[in-house]
Parts: sequence; C-alpha cells; structure tokens
Amino acid sequence: MRYLTAGESHGPQLTAIIEGVPSNLPFSVDAINEQLARRQKGHGRGRRMQIEKDEVKVVSGVRHGYTTGAPITLVVENRDWTHWQGIMSAEPVEGAEEKRRVSRPRPGHADLNGAIKYHQRDMRNILERSSARETTIRVAVGAVARQLLAAFGIRVGGQVLQIGEVVAQRQDVSIEELIARTEESPVRCLDKEAEPKMMTLIDKAKEDGDSLGGIVEVMVDGVPIGLGSHVQWDRKLDGRLAQAMMSIQAFKGVEIGIGFEAAGRPGSQVHDEITWNEQSGYSRKSNRAGGLEGGMTTGMPVVVRGVMKPIPTLYKPLMSVDIDTHEAFSASVERSDSCAVPAASVVAEAVVAWEIARAMCEKFPSDSMDDMLENVSQYRAYTERF
Repeated sequence: MRYLTAGESHGPQLTAIIEGVPSNLPFSVDAINEQLARRQKGHGRGRRMQIEKDEVKVVSGVRHGYTTGAPITLVVENRDWTHWQGIMSAEPVEGAEEKRRVSRPRPGHADLNGAIKYHQRDMRNILERSSARETTIRVAVGAVARQLLAAFGIRVGGQVLQIGEVVAQRQDVSIEELIARTEESPVRCLDKEAEPKMMTLIDKAKEDGDSLGGIVEVMVDGVPIGLGSHVQWDRKLDGRLAQAMMSIQAFKGVEIGIGFEAAGRPGSQVHDEITWNEQSGYSRKSNRAGGLEGGMTTGMPVVVRGVMKPIPTLYKPLMSVDIDTHEAFSASVERSDSCAVPAASVVAEAVVAWEIARAMCEKFPSDSMDDMLENVSQYRAYTERF
C-alpha cells in the first residue's frame, strides 16, 4: 500500500490517494470522520478548531460500503477557504500577491529553509504546505488503515505521557481500557493526578503567549508475529515506524519499547524472556522491546513513543530577520495552538496504523479481503503450532 497527500493549510481542500487496499474491505465514512473529530479535540487547541469541522468525502475506490480494489481518493474541504480564495487562488488575482505575504521567517518552522530551497520570496508558499494542517488528511488515511486492521482483530490506541514539565505515571492497561479512558480525558492522559496539572500548565502557556510540547505513546494490540523483515534495512518495521513518527510535524524524537532507558540497564533487564503454551503458542514474559525484535514483530503489543517539540508559532514571537531588508523583526504570527500534544497523539496513532496495515499487506499480499483473511488465519494457526 502507498499514498500521497496534497493541499495547503488555507487552500480549498486536502486530498489523499491511497493505492493497494484490497477489495471487499467493509468501509465506513463515519469511522473516518470519528478519527477526524478526535484530532480536533484536546485542551490547548486554537480557534481554527472552532471554524473547521473536518469531514471526509470519498470520491473513488469505494462502492456501496466496500472497497473495489481501485485507488481510494479522500477529500477534506477547508471550510475557511471562503476567506482565502483571493490570497490562495491558483489563478492570478490583482493585488493579492502582496496581501498576507510573509517575509519574516518564524524560528522553528520550514519558512526560511523552504524559501531558499524553492526560490520563493513569499514564504506563504512554504508555510501553507508545511503546516500541521496536513495531518488532517493523514489521520483520514490512518482511519482507512484502522478499518483494515480491525478485520484481523488488530486495535490501535494512544496516550499522552508528558506535557511540558508534567510527567504522567505510565499505566499498563488493556487496549480496550486505554482507548476508553483516554477518550474521556481532555489531554488524552490516563493519569488522573497529572491530567489537571497538564491543563493548568497549558492555560498558563496560553496566557503567556507561549507553547508546550510533550510525549505521546501508541500501542497496537493483536499484531501477528513476523511483520517486517531482518534482511534489508528498509524493510525493518521498527525503522519504518520511527520514520513515520518523525514525519509528523514538530516531532523530534522517537523510541520503541523502553527505548533510551535501555542504555542504563544491564541486558538481563532489557530483553524479554520467551515462553510457550499449547493454547496460544509463543509469548514473552515482558515487553521491553515494544513488540519488535530484529526489525520484525514478536506478537506482543507494538509500543512506539514520540517527542513533540513546543509549537514554534508564538503569540509573543521570537526575533527573526526580514528577507527583504535583512533587518531584525519579530517573526510573523499565524493562528496557532498553545499545545497540540493531545491532537498529536491521534496523528501518531494514524501513522502507526498505516505502517502496520502496510506491513500486513506485504506479509499477506492479496487482491481481495477474502483471500487475505484466509491467509492470515492459516498463518496464525501455523505460528501457534510452530
């Protein structure tokens, strides 16, 4: 499977074309819209979430509730487009070239690097595409992947482990409990003591014109043994998951399982002992490896964490340099959030879901879900008696 996205933050729409989804997959538009709504929630979100109500349109590849095997096209319209038609028009509009032009790059953004790379004197041509608004359509794509995974009993959940200086106590719970409890939390956190502290810190940052980052964790349960591969670097699933997480706007770090903590432990406290029983076959006594060894899944839950830096758009902007005059100025201010970590947790779930679904299709290549379901069932039976 593969996909491409297109569209700008203030353009008419965001679009994705997905190729390689097997035919006859039960397909729910409501399930995609549910994920889009989850992305728009969270304490610390800005005014745009009140303007936009993201909903997907499926314009190809699905008929009467089932995929056809053809490319799937998803569209999410930007409802704020009516206020930006002149500024973002594909056709020349007299007087619009200088309106909302950006000549002062914002520290922490793609503005200056992109302007130099693409020879753009108006950095709006960079910031519109590099905006985290693009994650909307990736969440929609991830929602399609979730539907494929659900057919095999594979579920995806996420939680926030840290916002700013407030660190939550990590809790090992079932995937069902993780999904239910985080959905009730304004910051998608399981720790009820940390939750109000996070919200207070977000409010303070907003009052100060500042922003906060944090750490999110994604767990995938029900994954079979052997997704990914050890034979080539670009087929290692842990590497692909790390790349997917790092591709999310503002993410600056990733770890799998206990991650960096392994550096301070002896091997006896890092590796997971192997067990076997007649009912379920092989398992592990612990899951410090995060469900991945040698670039392949172990059958344990896949656990991936990502670090999101504070959003670089500040209402008390940092200093920058005007590209026209080379004089020092306060950086431009675009509408932004004080903290998007809870929303980023949903985005992280989406990109992880996509990589797991992609790995499933590589391990069990099939043109139709009928064949794929049979192949997965036979493989699971094989791994239990191995």
